[in-house]
Amino acid sequence: MASHKRKQISVLVVSTLGFTICFMVWMMFGVIGIPIKEKLALSATQFGILTATPVLTGSLFRVPLGMWTDKYGGRIVFMGTLVVPVIPIWLIGHATEYWQYLVLGLFVGIAGASFSVGTPYVARWFTRDRQGFAMGIFGAGNAGAALNKLVAPAVVVAYGWTAVPDVYALSMFLMAIIFWMFSYDDPKHRVHASVTWRQQLSALKDPNVWKLSQYYSIVFGGYVALALWMTQYYIGEYGLDIRVAALLAAAFSLPGGVLRAFGGWLSDKYGAHTVTWWVMWVSWICLFILSYPQTDFTIFTVDGPKTFHIGLNVWVFTFLMFLIGMAWAFGKASVFKYISDEYPDNIGVISGIVGLAGGLGGFILPIMFGVLVDLTGIRSSCFMLMYGVIWVSLIWMYFTEVRRAEVIGPRATGFKLKG
Repeated sequence: MASHKRKQISVLVVSTLGFTICFMVWMMFGVIGIPIKEKLALSATQFGILTATPVLTGSLFRVPLGMWTDKYGGRIVFMGTLVVPVIPIWLIGHATEYWQYLVLGLFVGIAGASFSVGTPYVARWFTRDRQGFAMGIFGAGNAGAALNKLVAPAVVVAYGWTAVPDVYALSMFLMAIIFWMFSYDDPKHRVHASVTWRQQLSALKDPNVWKLSQYYSIVFGGYVALALWMTQYYIGEYGLDIRVAALLAAAFSLPGGVLRAFGGWLSDKYGAHTVTWWVMWVSWICLFILSYPQTDFTIFTVDGPKTFHIGLNVWVFTFLMFLIGMAWAFGKASVFKYISDEYPDNIGVISGIVGLAGGLGGFILPIMFGVLVDLTGIRSSCFMLMYGVIWVSLIWMYFTEVRRAEVIGPRATGFKLKG
């Protein structure tokens, strides 16, 4: 019989791999949506809806799947999120109408709900002082967004975009087999059967849950939205080939996933609040710069009119996106450190609610990006919107956490008794 330590590592590894594949599939329309957009002559708003459709079901299913994880254990529920989307993924390559892509996207979206299953499943295998790091490693599966940008463009160029769903369906099926072979179940990790859904959902009455949901709608919802949006943004703004555009877009997606484990370690060491506070400020500064559109202006001088250009070149733009990706990786980990610290006995349902909020952010934001582009014609309007959302979180965090923090006294940070 496998030792507890071996089971810990095995569960963490296969859950992280499974989540990576799920996230890759969840983000597929961020790449194959581009040739579909050209084929069907979609507007920016229609493209936003297409890319966001899987995110909707991936978000809505997070709460019930989080509850089922508490009730029935993470192994069987996670297995379901791997198996159920396989056929819908394959059918995408055979769809011909816009509505067909939307309907299939809803079923594919179930893969995105795997996060609210894997988070409590993995966390309960570890002690509290290591949960932040463990959940951070699992959350590194967000790097599936970057994997999608590396795999899908190569398949599109080599075999056509319709081959991508075939490859992804096979990947999900094989991952399901591997997961079942190397994962374990522990009945002690389940919530007592007497706990009802009504009791679990009572967490919605807690204003702190709503605040954490707001944070997560940025660091995860914004991450998902921009991961879906960036490839076509590079193509439209800088005229790049789909392979180069996807590769540069991965500079945002990759750190946003793989550095989540480091964010978990930082949260364990310095606290969820400190990490989240700095994440918000770094995001605010970067989004302020990214919001400025490409601009030409003319000044009338004594020597006649002179025209100047202000705008980010592709390399500065990519660097700023890389910084945001890093910040949001830390932020995703710190938000769930809040959850493990403040709701240790109800991680499944709280992570499901907060994950739902983050996922809905990832659903609503791409649609709003498309609407703003159609209304204003300014591509950087997506960053203007995110800049405003960051302001809301900074203000909320200041009044509920920073302003109430004790700066002088025995509970102040850095206070030490002498003598």
